[in-house]
Amino acid sequence: MKKKLTTIKKTLALAIGLISYSALAADTFTAEELATLQQVSQAQVSPNGETIAFTRSVPRELYVEKDGLNWDELYVVDDKGNERAFITGKVNIKNIQWSADGSQIYFLSKMKDDKFTSLYQIAINGGQAQKVAALKGTSISDYEITAKTGQIALLAKPAKDASEKKLKEFGFKAEIYEENLVNQQLYVVDLKASNKELTPSPWPIDTYASDIHWSPSGERLLVKTQPTALIDDKYMKSQWHIVDAKSQQVTTSFATEGKLGAAEFSYDGKYVALHGAEDKHDPANGRLFLAETATGKVTDWLPNHLGHVSDFEWANDENSLFFASNIGTETVIAKIKPGKNSYKTLVKPGKFIATNISVSDSDKTIVVKANTAKHPNEVFMLRGSKAKSSRLTDSNPWLSKKTLAKQETIEIKARDGVELSGVLIYPLDYKKGQSYPLIMSVHGGPESHDKNGWVTAYSRPGQLAASQGYVVFYPNYRGSTGKGVAYSKLGQNDYAGAEFNDLVDLKDHLVNIGLVDEKRVGITGGSYGGYASAWAATKLTEHFAASVMFVGISNQLSKFGTTDISNEMHSVHARSYPWDKWQYYLERSPIYWAGQSKTPLLIMHGKSDPRVHPAQSMELYRYMKVQGKAVRLVYYPDEGHGNKRIAAKYDYNLRLMRWMDNYLKAGETTMPSHEIDHKAKLAEQSKKASPAK
Repeated sequence: MKKKLTTIKKTLALAIGLISYSALAADTFTAEELATLQQVSQAQVSPNGETIAFTRSVPRELYVEKDGLNWDELYVVDDKGNERAFITGKVNIKNIQWSADGSQIYFLSKMKDDKFTSLYQIAINGGQAQKVAALKGTSISDYEITAKTGQIALLAKPAKDASEKKLKEFGFKAEIYEENLVNQQLYVVDLKASNKELTPSPWPIDTYASDIHWSPSGERLLVKTQPTALIDDKYMKSQWHIVDAKSQQVTTSFATEGKLGAAEFSYDGKYVALHGAEDKHDPANGRLFLAETATGKVTDWLPNHLGHVSDFEWANDENSLFFASNIGTETVIAKIKPGKNSYKTLVKPGKFIATNISVSDSDKTIVVKANTAKHPNEVFMLRGSKAKSSRLTDSNPWLSKKTLAKQETIEIKARDGVELSGVLIYPLDYKKGQSYPLIMSVHGGPESHDKNGWVTAYSRPGQLAASQGYVVFYPNYRGSTGKGVAYSKLGQNDYAGAEFNDLVDLKDHLVNIGLVDEKRVGITGGSYGGYASAWAATKLTEHFAASVMFVGISNQLSKFGTTDISNEMHSVHARSYPWDKWQYYLERSPIYWAGQSKTPLLIMHGKSDPRVHPAQSMELYRYMKVQGKAVRLVYYPDEGHGNKRIAAKYDYNLRLMRWMDNYLKAGETTMPSHEIDHKAKLAEQSKKASPAK
């Protein structure tokens, strides 16, 4: 009888809590609204700086549209914020670029009856899109146009041999693992609109070409290569080369090591800006390098920068570079000149979180894609000597009518004195002196970091959970980026050691200041954050009442043998191999501690994940299940290292919040139902679409 009364009390408490939040429902957004959020995915300013072309990512409609990725629509907006739709609906517009005279917008897409991705153009003054270039039997993955010589550099894999399809029909489907790979090739063709499929000869590059950039004169190309198509080679063995456009021969190669990002010629071609790593052990390509094209000499442009550069673009009439850098949880936009190690800050921290810099021909207009704590990515414009910013787009007008919870950055010191930070979101109905349940959302990498911008997504509950009475915290534990290379290396050779103790220290701080109820702490995260969530549910079980692990690591021994980034794991994380210390790797694996777990664990994973094999989730599930622990495993077919389709995202979000509500609010000791009533939601949607006559 006592147990029954306790259950009734818990149910009433949860109901009262839900009633208290229902009064706010009109002003707060729901899981269904979260699934409709749109955002700007790319932005490019016109040569004259008066118009911005941008793409907007639009989720498919739940229970209405067939399963698939978001649509990407094409729009333009002027410098006053007047927006115009160009190509919308069921389309996927990628990689937009302006013509030199600003009369055309180029883009990649499959239009009408295209079997493969082709290059198109559309006039800024209207009309239908025209096909500019198409390769026979294969898709164009990337391109860049040079106005000086009227040529297009294209990246594409060679067309498949006609016999391949026929042989598969006869059952010849053997896959030679990591050997039957196809290199992406570089083609250069003349720029002229045509529906004719081209069969140009590839340039003589015997490795995988992954990126390109023309010199201002059009006489040289920057070409990025890697030994094979393997993602591990992309991460750890990429290299930039200067190639003569006439001879198609490499004239200069830049000697760098470790992770490598973008590269771009200066306006006069004397320099190349490189986005790379300090060394092969640097976890991220957040360093800015300056290379001399004549000698190939590469110099660390910002050697003591305690941040991570995220994007850059050269000015068009002088040798100076605009760049964005993440410093702590904020972003700065700055300008730097060759020969100097100091920069001029154009946009100070706290304005927005920005990437995707685009500069007009006059250098007077800068456009960025940026988000804030109030909205996802939108188009922002910077103008004037003081780089005054203005927001030009509003992809979710309804969002401005919603009440959002207070969000801020906090900083503390770990038990050993290391500085830690994170982004804290208070409950929407926060009252000083009251303690609340906590959902700690741990980023992956660990060479990533959470910024004080828009942090709400299907797997990261943010404002959605805050509106339901939760504290939500995004920890930047040691090993995170945003504080320089040395800080990002702090977790190396110490899997699940001090880095995850940091999570406990941050949690304890929130408890000690009275904000969080110590007995109602949940944790979630994906990838390395999933590893943290599994560790929290096993080794650190006394600190967490509920855990949701997403595409996470459970066994460091088998992880090494089943991932597509084993070299990267060795160089920038483990700094050793499993056979060097078997027992260490085993004891840094959640499966080793599964028997002591008291934390209910929900595991979710994409069945096609190449980074963290789905078997990682199966292992931990089985280790806990056999030992009688509270555990559930949910697989998402056709999803990889993170869900990309709206139905899978929505389903994930519902399961995440149900798990947390069950244990942190209702105080239940048994798992919630595994069923989500999608059938009823489908019927409801069908009823809306076909109202009674």
